[in-house]
Amino acid sequence: MTIPTLRDRLKPLELIVVSAALGLFTGLVVMMVSRDWILSAVSFGIAFIVALVAMAMFVLAIKPNKRELLDIEELDSSAEKSAH
Repeated sequence: MTIPTLRDRLKPLELIVVSAALGLFTGLVVMMVSRDWILSAVSFGIAFIVALVAMAMFVLAIKPNKRELLDIEELDSSAEKSAH
């Protein structure tokens, strides 16, 4: 079994940070326009969730390359060997 690289392990954190940044931007814009903390917080939450779901859907839509396909096959074969 191969050990995942640091980039592979930090990918979910990267998606969350980018979504939080988009939500923060939206929250700050709403705060500057309306000066209402509650509306700003609600806007941050909505933008964060929408950005997170959209980026997760984009990640799921990407087709794996040859290296990833080989890794998937290797993991499947090692799982079958350990099951027997």
